[in-house]
Parts: sequence; C-alpha cells; structure tokens
Amino acid sequence: PDKDWVRITQAQFEPVAITPEFWIVPSWHEAPAAARRVIRLDPGLAFGTGTHPTTALCLEWLDGSDVAGRQVLDYGCGSGILAIAAARLGAATVHAMDIDPQALIATHDNAVRNGVRERITLADDPGLEAGGADVLLANILAGPLVELAPRFAQALRPGGALALSGLLADQAAAVTAAYRPWFDIGIAATRD
Repeated sequence: PDKDWVRITQAQFEPVAITPEFWIVPSWHEAPAAARRVIRLDPGLAFGTGTHPTTALCLEWLDGSDVAGRQVLDYGCGSGILAIAAARLGAATVHAMDIDPQALIATHDNAVRNGVRERITLADDPGLEAGGADVLLANILAGPLVELAPRFAQALRPGGALALSGLLADQAAAVTAAYRPWFDIGIAATRD
C-alpha cells in the first residue's frame, strides 16, 4: 500500500537507555532529560541500534571500561555504534572494519552525526595489524569468532582487552575455548 514507510520504520526505533545516563537516540527523537551521554544513531541498512541484547552488552562493557587514550578495533562495525561509543568515551583512535559496504556507509554517516569521524578509520579489508589494538570488540557470530581467535590474539597488544558478543549461551564454551591459548577469558554477562 501507498504509506509513509519511512515514518512507519522510524516509529520502531525509540531512544534506548544503556545506563541511566548513557542513551542511544535516533536523530528524529529528542534526548531524554536524564541522558548525560548520547549517541545519535540512525540504523540505515546496518546492524546495531542498541536494542539487540548483544549490542547492549557490548555498550555496557565499554561504558564500564577505561578506553580513554587507547587504540580500539571494532571488528564487524555494522552501524558503527560500538566504534562511536568508544570514540565518545575517549578512545584515541578507533579502527572500524566490516566486509559489508552498507555497514561502512552507516558507520561513516553516524560518526559524522556524532562529531567523531576524525577519530574513526573505516576499512573493508579484514587484515589486522599485529599488536595494533589496546581494545578489540567483535559483536559477530560464534563461528567467525572461533575462526578469528588466532588473528585477534595477534592484533591485540599484550595486556589488551577483548570483548566478544553475538553468540548464544550454548555457544559460549566453544568460543571461550578457542581463545584460551591466548587469553584469560570468561563469560562476563548474558542476556535473553
């Protein structure tokens, strides 16, 4: 039917509280009064609005981590939500990588909207610089997380922090086992 599909789609995305003060707010909404830290985000065609449990868990982890002045890698950046959060939380630079061209477009546009584009580099090349990251975030599927374990281990500096998400609870044992040769790793949180 001839309807305003843009408005219908936009109506599905409301502001999302990550913590009482940290909010993800679509550009067509006003930020709630309680919001002290706001990411303006329009989903576009890429994954990551803050409403999915795996994204929310990563955002909560980032909010509780010290990323100020650090080099962050967001592997599988989707909408750019995690890269933007890291930049807004003080990361010196963020490398946002995705093999989906729509994700890179969404990340670029959302980074500009949030005033952090100059600190985020975008790449579609899955190559990872050895020892180039202090923090590595990957909110992708369990299979790729397992396959990428040796590459992620090489990409992180000694003492770096790794946050993996995007898997089902019954996949956690296989994913953590793949990382144990390099990391002291465990399940930090689960949701839904």
